[in-house]
Amino acid sequence: MPNQRQNTISNTIGLAPGSLNFTGSQKMEQPIIDLITFNQEHYEESRYPSIQEAMDHVSQNQCVNWLNISGLHDTAIIRYLVEQDIIHKLSGEDILHIGQRPKLDEFENYIHVVVNMFMIQEDQLENEQISFIISGNLIISFQEKTGDVFDFVRKRLASSSGQIRKRNADYLGYALLDAIIDHYFVTLEYFGEQIESIEESLLEKPDEHLLAEIHNIRRKALHIRRAIYPLREVVSRFEKLDSTFIEDETKLFVRDLYDHTIQVIETVEVFRESASSLLDLYMNSVSNRMNNVMKVLTIVSTIFIPLTFIAGVYGMNFQHMPELGFKNGYWYTLGFMVLVSIIMIIFFKRKKWI
Repeated sequence: MPNQRQNTISNTIGLAPGSLNFTGSQKMEQPIIDLITFNQEHYEESRYPSIQEAMDHVSQNQCVNWLNISGLHDTAIIRYLVEQDIIHKLSGEDILHIGQRPKLDEFENYIHVVVNMFMIQEDQLENEQISFIISGNLIISFQEKTGDVFDFVRKRLASSSGQIRKRNADYLGYALLDAIIDHYFVTLEYFGEQIESIEESLLEKPDEHLLAEIHNIRRKALHIRRAIYPLREVVSRFEKLDSTFIEDETKLFVRDLYDHTIQVIETVEVFRESASSLLDLYMNSVSNRMNNVMKVLTIVSTIFIPLTFIAGVYGMNFQHMPELGFKNGYWYTLGFMVLVSIIMIIFFKRKKWI
């Protein structure tokens, strides 16, 4: 049965380019619009009930403005930004279309960046699409719900630490991208711990329930790779942009961000190979376990082959068999069978088969 998101995406097929249809699932009761206004001497945090009031405040000051919109299900917000020519309708479509490939689009008066943000919440891997609009003294970020990895950036802004309060919106955009990419390492560390835990369990006791965990970890690895791999192109284009509101000094920091991106991608590749090798490790562990069982059964069967032969010989009902007349023949036969078993066990031990 298709889920709600699949139905919503299918309903957008055939619509005109730039159609503002939300393809995600509603994760908040109502949108939250937060605005941080700052410069070297001034810092202010505000929350507005409507996008119109927030944009009015932005237009009335000369500071750098960070407008964060949480909750994309209310398409009226995006529609207002499109109607006021703040963003193009194609950008509005990409913001509302959840599941976009990371990308960077350059428009006449702004840059539109789409990336994926990963977080670990209650031992679960959470993925959320984040869109940024960088334009002059304004940066707008769009999230599906509250909760992100930007708390450290907010603290730097509030405490005026570093040079973030001295720079323009392009540097703030770099700082937000840097926070997302840095948090990839936290996600990958958690992912690596899961791989190690499954690997240890496979070596100790390869139970069948681990097979489902292996498929789950491989699916996560593929999902992370698909979300992170295009980020290299995004950061590379950000560094090479020829735009009036992207300063040359900011591009130097973006170059360092590109190095971090490459490191993340290399780490993802290592973990993806590790996740794929878990299935081979599971099959090898199960095969080794089966081989050990078969080894024990083969040794037991081999020991009983001569015993069965002896029992079979003296189980024949011929009339003239000399040993049948022995008074203690039964006990002699049992002793001989025990002796044969001991000799075979000693032989197997010397051969290091057991």
